[in-house]
Amino acid sequence: MTYRRSLARTGIFAVVYALATFAGRATVMDDANLSLVWPAAGVAAIWFCRQRHSPLRWADAVALGLITVAVNTATKASTPMAVIFVAANLAQAFAFVRLINHWRPRLWGAGGTEPLRSPPDLWALMAAAFGATVAGAAVGPSVAWLVTGTYSWTTTSVWLSRNTASILVVGAIGFCLGPWLARGPAAWRDSLRRLTRVPGRKIAEYAALIVCSTAAYLAGFAYSHGLPLAFLLIGVTVWAGTRLATSFVVIHNLFAGVIVVLFTLDGTGPFADIGNHASRAVVAQLFVMLTAVIGLSLALGRDERSALLAELAAEKAELGEQREQASERAELLRAIIDSTADGLAVVDADGRVTLRNPAAVRLLGGQTSPAGGFYHLTSPAGGFYHLNGVPLEDHEMPHTRALAGEDLDDVHILVRNPGVPEGRVISVRAATLEDGAGRRSAVVLFHDATAERRHRDELTNFAGVVAHDLLNPVTTIEGFSDFAGEAIAALPDGPEVEEARDSLARVHRAAGRMRALIDGLLAYTTARDATVATVPVDLGQVVTEVTVARLDAAIAAGLPVPRFIVGDLPMVQADPVLIRQLLDNLIGNAVKYTAAGVTPEVTVTAQPDDDLLRIRIADNGIGVPAGQHEVIFGNFHRAHPTAKYAGTGLGLAICKRIVERHGGAIGADDNPDGGSVFTFTIPPVPGSAQVSFSRAEEQSWGEPRR
Repeated sequence: MTYRRSLARTGIFAVVYALATFAGRATVMDDANLSLVWPAAGVAAIWFCRQRHSPLRWADAVALGLITVAVNTATKASTPMAVIFVAANLAQAFAFVRLINHWRPRLWGAGGTEPLRSPPDLWALMAAAFGATVAGAAVGPSVAWLVTGTYSWTTTSVWLSRNTASILVVGAIGFCLGPWLARGPAAWRDSLRRLTRVPGRKIAEYAALIVCSTAAYLAGFAYSHGLPLAFLLIGVTVWAGTRLATSFVVIHNLFAGVIVVLFTLDGTGPFADIGNHASRAVVAQLFVMLTAVIGLSLALGRDERSALLAELAAEKAELGEQREQASERAELLRAIIDSTADGLAVVDADGRVTLRNPAAVRLLGGQTSPAGGFYHLTSPAGGFYHLNGVPLEDHEMPHTRALAGEDLDDVHILVRNPGVPEGRVISVRAATLEDGAGRRSAVVLFHDATAERRHRDELTNFAGVVAHDLLNPVTTIEGFSDFAGEAIAALPDGPEVEEARDSLARVHRAAGRMRALIDGLLAYTTARDATVATVPVDLGQVVTEVTVARLDAAIAAGLPVPRFIVGDLPMVQADPVLIRQLLDNLIGNAVKYTAAGVTPEVTVTAQPDDDLLRIRIADNGIGVPAGQHEVIFGNFHRAHPTAKYAGTGLGLAICKRIVERHGGAIGADDNPDGGSVFTFTIPPVPGSAQVSFSRAEEQSWGEPRR
């Protein structure tokens, strides 16, 4: 808030406060300076609420003090009493600001931007008004007692009633109309445009209420002739509160209070007959407060109900829209599922199929359970078999295994029934899902793998035949090159002999590369297609055999003897042949890809990884080039093609396939100490104990780990 804007607001509120103070002093009833009403209390409350964040807040306090002293002394109040009124009014205003901000911080003037919206807001306003007047009374009458030596309970009761009524009536106007005034001219013009669109019937009702209110107040105060007709005022107040806008109700309350005060001061109406001035003031203010509370509670209660109904209607519309969108998404999802070439079925825990698409029925040969239950598909009519022709048992069915907690990925089964008499190989994936109520179901995906399987078998047979047929000429080439080499070795040295020796060496190396490539192709085919027969395998024993073989090879070739550090390795559930091939490839690479003159050092350890075991093989070799930690597991990829390290690029592809066929994953990373770290996961033996983390033991040629 800028200084100019703050000073402008201070000036406006000061003028209104001065007028309200003069109006209050004009209602003094006797020589005790007792005013019948004190509207300045309500104006001060709204003034200090609105200016609570003003940078010139002191100016507001000074202005209020000067106006209070000037008006009170001008209306024959003593200067000491005027100063006491300044302190009391300031205490009252600051207490109201503190209380309303604590109880209703979202209201305009209390820290928020909202108007009065509900009866609880009215109760908070009443409580803050009464608390503030108590604070003012604790200062005003109490300090006056210290000055005069006499404490006036009459003055205290009048102070409490009139100031509470003033803050309630004037404060309600401020909190209802303040947010509208704060929005600026654009909002004002919009409100005026809305007023022009108010139906004529509603305008007539407003006019009728004004006429009836005027008549009721005239009847109750001017022409009652001693009759108790004040109850008529309650009727028009209820009418206004139940039917008309809250902003109109607060203005209606203000004018009703003004009429009560004017007639009472004029000596007419039911309250004018009260002889005691203090009692007359208290009763009149209680009547004003009662009518104001009745009208506001009815109006705000109606507004709260209207807001709740509007909120419920909006939520209902939103729910309807969400329901429609959900229905559209369900139809789209159903259309997508039905149009897919792969089959999908959802089976609940009782074996009932809750969802299947046409592709699933087609892939299964049109054979479905008569009762819709998936569990009947193991019957002869279902025709579910292992690839070797052995029928599947109930506990071997995909949905049963998934519901038992097994995660199936690319499991091949054979379907043969009257719908597919020639048989069909189905690739099955199955997993479980859980709905909001905790019910578990199995989601089973079917893919026709017949052609892929046939193609793979043909390719495997072709690779085996080709590899076998190629090995014969390679063996012949190697044999004759060895024989020729031995023959040339007996000849005396000369340029032609050296050239022949070099050529034969090239032929021998080429034949060796050809044999390695053929062996790699055969190994890859075996790793990809061989049946995985898992049994408990002592991983430590396998690593010992592989490392001892590498030590023997290094010593026989005259190379640096590798240093192996092997931790405690557990029993694993694996295929013995494939797991040995996996470890031989990884440990062999760790030894082979070492810089010249560096003694290879390989560390093999294991640690738990959820329900699997993670095997870690770290080396001090030349490492993997940046950006190739994933592509090195591709077919025929070589990370160091220009280096002097022999290889076909199939070794890590074979490792990846072996690990995946065991349900694990393999990866590579850099060794912080230099070199590489290869890790893979593999299932432990069911029911085995966790891996212990004892100190890794060094294994050398002289001390093999057994």
